[in-house]
Amino acid sequence: MIEITAKLIRDQSAVFLCGEVVECLITFTNPKLSEHAISQSNNDILENLAWATAQIHCYCNSTIQDRAGATAEPSNTINKNVSGSTSLNSSNQLKGEVLKSSDPKILFCDLRLSPGESRQFMFRETLSVNTPPTYRGIMVKYYYKITVATQRVGSTVQALYIPIRVLPLPPINCSDETITLNDESNEDLAPNNPFLEKKKSPSKIEYALHYLQNITARRRPNFYLISNKRGKVGRFCLFKSIYKLGEDIVGTLDFSCGTVKCVQLSVTLQCEEIVRKKLPETNPDKDPTSGSTGRITNFTKHHEICLGLLQTQMILPIPLYVTPSFETDLVVVRWRLHFQFVTSINEELNTQISSETLEWQAPTDISIETMIWNLPVSLYPTAPVQIPQAGGKFMLNIK
Repeated sequence: MIEITAKLIRDQSAVFLCGEVVECLITFTNPKLSEHAISQSNNDILENLAWATAQIHCYCNSTIQDRAGATAEPSNTINKNVSGSTSLNSSNQLKGEVLKSSDPKILFCDLRLSPGESRQFMFRETLSVNTPPTYRGIMVKYYYKITVATQRVGSTVQALYIPIRVLPLPPINCSDETITLNDESNEDLAPNNPFLEKKKSPSKIEYALHYLQNITARRRPNFYLISNKRGKVGRFCLFKSIYKLGEDIVGTLDFSCGTVKCVQLSVTLQCEEIVRKKLPETNPDKDPTSGSTGRITNFTKHHEICLGLLQTQMILPIPLYVTPSFETDLVVVRWRLHFQFVTSINEELNTQISSETLEWQAPTDISIETMIWNLPVSLYPTAPVQIPQAGGKFMLNIK
């Protein structure tokens, strides 16, 4: 028996950005034999593997239905994006189609291990920038696995799968001033010193993380006047519209300017999963989500009885496990704040409290109306080191 152990080099995190380098340490071990088996010949106790390879697979699993109601496989979208070769038929090993795979890297050929001997191999691969992030939606799922495949002579191929989470690379606007790193502007003006080692130019990942830090730190308050056919309900202030995973969405509501009483409100962070009907190449000027089917998933929620309040605030934490906004040829994922305002024009709610009694009896029955409003927000990824997702060890025994 040979024991295969795989462990990611990045400590306490199995999360990577598109374009980052994934490093995995793979160990092949021949366990020690018992005492009664030591008397056998060396040829009998040596364990032999013919070959072993490692590569990264991106899988796509969809439950899209056509107009007839049957499940349709997005074969046109998947087949045109498959690149590289595979060391085994991965689509039969795991549920889902292979959307993209890296070229298999050969770890060894003809490996022989004596009892108690171990051999370690380092697997390094750069994630593609043009692949979708890890996403587990209702109709579409994207997920990544490192596949370590090996085979004995005359036996079937066996594989060890190491799951990893991939976050999308932040969309960088080259015309934005936040793309410039702080040190670059001063280096050109500084005198040339031959004794100082030249600094390496920042990588694309460093640029992306710098841009992410700056774009999500901007505070540009936006004010929205909330009203219906009865009159003004209040004014909502959102301090910024771009957030990263793990942040809190903070907003304030001012009812002092309203002419319609707001009895209660609820704000929900929602994810919109919209499956495209056609590829964007057919009509690039048209809205990609028009005529498409979509699903809504609720996450954090703020609910409050606000009758009698002049001002209040809402705080919605963004979970670290959700997927930021992204879009592919198959699906568009975006985020929004879903507001529900319960209003009333009941005259009894406008009764002033007497300064002598300081008592007010709420009416037992009031007529209400519910108003719904959706406000789009942008969710960006965060630095992978800030997401505590343990990689752990993965093992496979080959007999």
